[in-house]
Amino acid sequence: MADGIGGPEDVAGLDFASVTPDEFAKIVKGLSGKEITAIAQDAEVRARVLQEVFGRMGRQFKPEAAGAVEALIRWKITGVDEAVYETEISEGSCTVREGRSNAEPRVTLVMADAEFLKLVSGNASPVTMFMMRKLKIVGDVAFAAGLTRYFDIPKA
Repeated sequence: MADGIGGPEDVAGLDFASVTPDEFAKIVKGLSGKEITAIAQDAEVRARVLQEVFGRMGRQFKPEAAGAVEALIRWKITGVDEAVYETEISEGSCTVREGRSNAEPRVTLVMADAEFLKLVSGNASPVTMFMMRKLKIVGDVAFAAGLTRYFDIPKA
């Protein structure tokens, strides 16, 4: 992990592009849900974090695990504003786009900023989040339950 990174005050100045997924997972692990929520209050920092996380999804996609899966996953991250991204798995590739399309998603995942960052950094169990009502799933719940196997999720 980069020296001196660990508190919420350090995250705002972080060059996310230079942080590996494992380093990012360690940073998120060191932050409380309240600290993440406070960081997400800064719209510019929140946008940078979301763009970097979603930008990496395509690179962390495991086509061999997805096989012939065809699915559109819509992500709604709630916070100061709602951010919507879509991940499309098709023909062994993963495409990510910001915003909501007119296509019908196979599953929509709705969660707050802190839960989203903990989920994508490997610091939270999607099943536990769902059971505690911190993750709302609309659509194919069984598909959502196995979604993590299609991505190389960092370990903190």
